Amino acid sequence: MGARADDTRALGGSRAYIVWIAAVLAYSVAVLQRTTMGVSGLEATERFGTSATIVSTFVVLQLLVYALAQVPAGILLDRYGSRVTLTCGALLMMAGQLLIAQTDVVSVAIVARIVVGAGDALTFSSAVRLVPAWFPAARVPVLTQLTGILGQVGQIASAVPFVAVLTVAGWTTAFSTAAGVSACAALLALLVVRATPPGIPRPRVRQDLRRIPLVLGRIVRHPATQLGFFTHFTAGFTGIAFSMMWGYPYLTAGEGLSRPAASAVMTVLVVVSIVAGPVIGTLTQRHPLRRSTLVLLILATIVVPLVAVVLWPGPAPIWLLLILVSGFSIGGPASSVGFDFPRTGMARHRLGTATGVVIMGGFSGGLIAILLIGVILDALRPDGNYDLEAFRLAFAVQIPMLLAGTVGMLVTRRSLRRRLAATGLVVPPWRDVWRNGRWRRL
Repeated sequence: MGARADDTRALGGSRAYIVWIAAVLAYSVAVLQRTTMGVSGLEATERFGTSATIVSTFVVLQLLVYALAQVPAGILLDRYGSRVTLTCGALLMMAGQLLIAQTDVVSVAIVARIVVGAGDALTFSSAVRLVPAWFPAARVPVLTQLTGILGQVGQIASAVPFVAVLTVAGWTTAFSTAAGVSACAALLALLVVRATPPGIPRPRVRQDLRRIPLVLGRIVRHPATQLGFFTHFTAGFTGIAFSMMWGYPYLTAGEGLSRPAASAVMTVLVVVSIVAGPVIGTLTQRHPLRRSTLVLLILATIVVPLVAVVLWPGPAPIWLLLILVSGFSIGGPASSVGFDFPRTGMARHRLGTATGVVIMGGFSGGLIAILLIGVILDALRPDGNYDLEAFRLAFAVQIPMLLAGTVGMLVTRRSLRRRLAATGLVVPPWRDVWRNGRWRRL
């Protein structure tokens, strides 16, 4: 009893917040590195003497590496802990940014973005893993949401100070400065971050490499991992595709907004998520048995305006565009609910790998949506002069993806609830909830 009490007192103190803030800063720096190419597309076409289509493959390959590296990153996280993976991730991103700062060769730049994507893949899961290790369970959902939200400051950093340095000092200085910021993040993680509080041993995984496929298969087959994957996929991919590739072109070339107006609409992605994240985290903590229902309700805020924009005759009014972008933005915090299913349903020493699988959901979905939208746009407008009709038909491809993800959520939720029922935890049907007024933990 004494050891357990000591462990409880070790959670949530001032040092916990110091460790968490260091991890959030490392993640925000990763978001900065992730988005630097997106805000320097025009300069990239000039530097590398190539087309915008080739430059866009930098982003696609970076996302592909990010998604594919999640499971190896999770295995490394389970094995070595967050301090090692956060530090190594920041160092990889530093190396990638230094490489792209010095080159004007397309093939080298592609390698550089692959390295950045690999480093980025090590970061968010490492930051999220620290939350349940350092804080009481009641605070975990909200702090997980805040981790994702505060990390988006890096997107603002790439859009404002990075672009300012790029404009004033040029390509090499801007990307070298970004690399220096990543080096600072690596040093901060190395000095401050610890996997667990003092006195609490870190769960260690020392397994034969030959057993990794077997263990990974068990983690992937677990319904908590599967529900987390489909939750992250369904709620997250539209916002990823919109923010990282097609949102700005759609608003300007499709809807005909001016650049300042399009930039203002894009800022809604960050602002709304800042407001929605803590609310969703609080509801997740208060009603843990209805987490998936909360996400399914939020999906309506994505699907309804998306269908309305696709079917709207002529340019969509600004209020509808704001509702559309707000839905995409709320989807970001909703996708983070996916991390909560493995947290409450699996052994702690497997959370890194399970979190990696969950993260693959939204980013693989975003990658598929980006590619499908691009293929449809190129098929409809091979000359590259995209218009509103082409964008609407291309954006419509996301609707069946959302429906497929919803079906995946419902099927895996049923499997998870059957497993919970076998342990004695039964989620009562809504008719019983309404009849008995049992709202406290539902």
